Amino acid sequence: MRYPSKHKQETRERIVHAASRHFRGRGGKGVAISDLMGKLDLTHGGFYRHFGSKEQLLAEAVAKGFEESAKRFTDAVETAPSGGELRAIVETYLSLEHCANPADGCPLAALGSEIARYPRAVRVKIDRAMREHVDKIARFLPGRNKSERERNCLILFSGMAGALNVARATADPGLRKSILQSAKEFYIKAFSE
Repeated sequence: MRYPSKHKQETRERIVHAASRHFRGRGGKGVAISDLMGKLDLTHGGFYRHFGSKEQLLAEAVAKGFEESAKRFTDAVETAPSGGELRAIVETYLSLEHCANPADGCPLAALGSEIARYPRAVRVKIDRAMREHVDKIARFLPGRNKSERERNCLILFSGMAGALNVARATADPGLRKSILQSAKEFYIKAFSE
């Protein structure tokens, strides 16, 4: 049976999308390629028609996660009142919903400590994806110039990722909510002009 010419690309995109959710939800070490491919009704051997290694898939999956996160923030900003863009970004990132759903959230918050242990070649690709993410979001942050806005964006997201991880780590729902609310207030105040 012949497949349409776009079939291979569509299959690859399905794998990357599913892997992105799985890696963010379970960690990079917690996903077996055979399990991932099985959930997509694909064979383990078919994986190698699309990717040279699990690390290659991981880099693309993290990039996909950053792309999805940027869209979420852009959507939040588009519905925010004028001047409320920063608040919309912070409230979206530090929401209870984002906290409860790492598989759908920021790859930095879900995988940051793991990414540091991946081979340099994988981290270089992830760096590129993170810089593209920063380029899309930094324009909504205060700063005298692009460089300062990008620096502020990196600081903001690294701090929010840390707060989100601490909130996710606690078993107490009240403490989790308090951590997220306190972090929202802090970052909105710290980055408001």
